[in-house]
Amino acid sequence: MKTYTIEIAGFTRHLPIIKINNHLSIASFNLLGDVDLVCAAAEAIAEHLPHIDVLITAEAKGIPLIYELSKHLKLPRYVVARKQVKKYMNKPIIHEVQSITTAEKQLLALDYEDAAFLNYKRVAIIDDVISSGSSLEALERLVNKAGGKIVAKACILVEGDSVDRQDVFHLNELPLFTNAMVECLD
Repeated sequence: MKTYTIEIAGFTRHLPIIKINNHLSIASFNLLGDVDLVCAAAEAIAEHLPHIDVLITAEAKGIPLIYELSKHLKLPRYVVARKQVKKYMNKPIIHEVQSITTAEKQLLALDYEDAAFLNYKRVAIIDDVISSGSSLEALERLVNKAGGKIVAKACILVEGDSVDRQDVFHLNELPLFTNAMVECLD
């Protein structure tokens, strides 16, 4: 399997290059289970955040990052937008999203209590990777519907169109690969 080597917060990782479709491949970054990188990335991101009251991410790979960030920033609670409406959710706020790594449209949903918690709060949207920006946009809409004020957006990596974004703090950049480019890699 071909890989792409990247440095993130002082750690080197070799990411497998995965074919997304007939024209596009990505260096697949999986934060889940990488405790050392989660801790280092959270510390590096925390240094660049303004004063915030709460962090939000989309389920699931951003969860360990906002957990660690919440500990680092001494925040008592964080919010996770779920990818489906759960039975326990009371009056959920819902928004559809199309991610680069997912074939079908997905939902992002906030329970009424989480939405009420975001109301009038200074919110930082956190993610592991931002590519097309569709998940970020969905989170922005959910926070706005809940009455929160977005004061920061941050992630570990950006790729694709998001490399040029000025409104998102990130630790490093990932290239997108045409499948012809992948064939040329060692």
